[in-house]
Amino acid sequence: MTTHTIELQVTPADRRVARYAAAAIALTVAEAAIPTPLPGIKPGLANIVVLVVLARHGWREAAWVSLLRVVAGSLLVGQFLAPGFFLSLTGALLSLGVLAVAMRLPARWFGPVSQSILAAFAHIGGQVLLARLWLVPHDGVFYLVPVFALFALVFGVINGLIAARLLREEKM
Repeated sequence: MTTHTIELQVTPADRRVARYAAAAIALTVAEAAIPTPLPGIKPGLANIVVLVVLARHGWREAAWVSLLRVVAGSLLVGQFLAPGFFLSLTGALLSLGVLAVAMRLPARWFGPVSQSILAAFAHIGGQVLLARLWLVPHDGVFYLVPVFALFALVFGVINGLIAARLLREEKM
């Protein structure tokens, strides 16, 4: 009887993604413990990690970190395959799509802050659309858009400034 072993080669990029994903997951779990004034309003601290990865290592690694954060974070907080998981996944996917476009814009005008704002709007936009199509089959959900947009702007700016600061400190 012979046994076969499959050995996967772990690259430095794999280790890097794992470290960043662990940080993003930790921030997601910590954020889940913060009470919010309205469901769906969260600071999105893990997005700081995604922005740093995007700037340092590119979109592909940022996408891995973001998607690993959504899946593992939902498992840890007990939301896997619950509506919150799908809302988070939809927001992350739209945010990644916007970041794929935004990173091709002139860096002179579009850095971590503007990328963060665009990603935050895409994230909340995706969540509101999914909520309307699936969870709240009534147009009344759109009355919350101005509140969500305000928080997306505020947290997008804050997270972008933190990411920009972290990236600036790296260069020193």
